[in-house]
Amino acid sequence: MNIGKRYILILPVLAALGALEGCATARPGTDKTVLVSPDSLTLTTDMEGRADVEVVFQLPGHYLSKRGRLVITPQWMRGQEATCEYVPIVLDSPIYTKKMERREKLDKYTDPYAGIRERIDPIASPIKRPYRQSVELPNGVDEAHLVAVVSSDGCGECTGIDTIDMAVVRRPKPVVIEPTIELVWMEPEFVIRPKVIAGKGVAHLQFVINKSEIEYSLGNNREELEGMTRTLAPLLGDTLATVTSFTITGMASADGSLAFNTALARDRANAAKEWLVERFHIGETVRGLIRVDSRPEGWEPVLAAMTSAGNPDSIAVRKILDTYADAGDDAQERHIRRLPCWNTIRKNYLQKDRKVEYAYSYTLRSFTTDEELLDMYRKRPDAFNEEELLRVAALAGSPAEKREVYQTILRYFPHSRVARNNLAFLYVREGKEHEARELLGVSEKLIIKE
Repeated sequence: MNIGKRYILILPVLAALGALEGCATARPGTDKTVLVSPDSLTLTTDMEGRADVEVVFQLPGHYLSKRGRLVITPQWMRGQEATCEYVPIVLDSPIYTKKMERREKLDKYTDPYAGIRERIDPIASPIKRPYRQSVELPNGVDEAHLVAVVSSDGCGECTGIDTIDMAVVRRPKPVVIEPTIELVWMEPEFVIRPKVIAGKGVAHLQFVINKSEIEYSLGNNREELEGMTRTLAPLLGDTLATVTSFTITGMASADGSLAFNTALARDRANAAKEWLVERFHIGETVRGLIRVDSRPEGWEPVLAAMTSAGNPDSIAVRKILDTYADAGDDAQERHIRRLPCWNTIRKNYLQKDRKVEYAYSYTLRSFTTDEELLDMYRKRPDAFNEEELLRVAALAGSPAEKREVYQTILRYFPHSRVARNNLAFLYVREGKEHEARELLGVSEKLIIKE
């Protein structure tokens, strides 16, 4: 019988004895106990379920009988069941050793513990034996108790004396690696770029029939002109702005002669120009840049209004516009006027106001020196482009000052990648990771690389 098989055979006997005796550590008939140190050992395995057990067994004097053998067998216990055992410690008294040697010689007996047995002499002295063993948790088991079953029947198969707790061994809890985003401070090179701004708008103005003068009292003219004022104030009322182009275009009505309406629309565009010159006190240089123009509005707005209202006659109007698309507004008008629904169109769908469109472009003065940038930032942050504001942030002294500049940048340039990154970086450094995550729109943990 080999050692491995013998270990398996003694498991049911020792487990049953252990179940009967519980955690008794005293030899029957005595108050002597086997101790193991360290006491209450808890081990965590590696990811494969392996761990190294290092303990010392301490046996009092005379614990080993003078004619006996003592076998200390470490094994896994799951409940009351022994599942696996490891190499034991085998201690023989001098008398037992002589008996075993005689039996081996005369009977050709093979001792299964021949390679690991140890002769103890004298047995009256306390015994200390270190034990080191690599153990592995059984498959599917996350935690198990390692115990040492002590037997002293001479062959290790008949009598269990003690059951000693050696260690609790458990697998490590799964490590949840939280996804992270590393923020790196960004410091772009300052490049001076022309600040060119372009825009456009439209005013819906009412005019006296066949007249071009602008009257505040007609329709919503006052509100429309004030809206145009607010739009054009950054262009025409800013000393830092230089106008590069400005065009005002009057939209000619589809109803009536195209030539007459186009000329009238141009006059109305010119009236809007003169109103702006007076409103903003525009000088001759800028006044000379303002061009006036006109173009026919066509019948598409009328068709759109009829379609939106669900008027079935819109089908007939669409057919005319498609059929005479290349013939011009006058030809389309002649055929539309012949429709039975013409009076309804003229009453309900011809626009009472006329559109005046304006398109413009201008440049803002660039700030080139650090001194000018810091000075103008205090006065006119709205006149900066993104590159200039980022340079101001770089020049700011304290983290609080930098934070304020980056917040300003995001007000004017909400898509600024550098400002968003660096502001989040500052938030994380200040312990405001929640604000940083909200700013970046992410849920991952944020770390910063200084």
